[in-house]
Order: sequence, then C-alpha cells, then structure tokens
Amino acid sequence: MKTAVVILSVFAVALARPQQPRSPDADAQILKYNNENNGPEGYNFDFETSNQITRQEEGKLDNPQAEESNMRVVGSFSYPLPDGKTLKLTFTADENGYRPQFTIS
Repeated sequence: MKTAVVILSVFAVALARPQQPRSPDADAQILKYNNENNGPEGYNFDFETSNQITRQEEGKLDNPQAEESNMRVVGSFSYPLPDGKTLKLTFTADENGYRPQFTIS
C-alpha cells in the first residue's frame, strides 16, 4: 500500500510540473547548407533555415606565404525578430579587430 501511495505521489508531481512552451524554432528545417574548407588559406560557409535565419562567412589569409599572415573574415547573418522585423548583421574581422554593423528593417 505504501508503494502505491509513493508511486501515485510521484505521478501527481510529474503531471503538475509546468509545461515548457514549444519554441517556434524547434521545427526549423535547413533549406541550404554549404561548407567549403579550403585548407589553411581560407574557408567559406553559408546556410539558410525555414524560419528565415541565414548565415554567411568567408575567411582568407591575407598573405599565406608570409611567416606572419593575418586571417580576414567577412560575413553576415540575419534572423526575424518577434515584432516581424529582421535583424541583419554584417561584420569584418582582421588585424584591425572585429567591426560589426547591423540594421533592423
């Protein structure tokens, strides 16, 4: 009898726990995906999802033959905001640091 009370108590607690709302991004599908690893001289990739998230990035060594070369990376991403607008961020990262710019439209 005690076992039944314990089992029913655990079952009641499990049913009473708050349910997490399902995220609208939970069912997003990948519509496009490209990834090119060009070796130590650079890379590029991009993707797009069914919930309108996009990302693109390309990195290249500025002088691959030099002893001290720098990687220059340019890219962007965008995603829809809850209010229906879209945030788009573009960036450059190189020897001068990371420089982002964004717009909301």
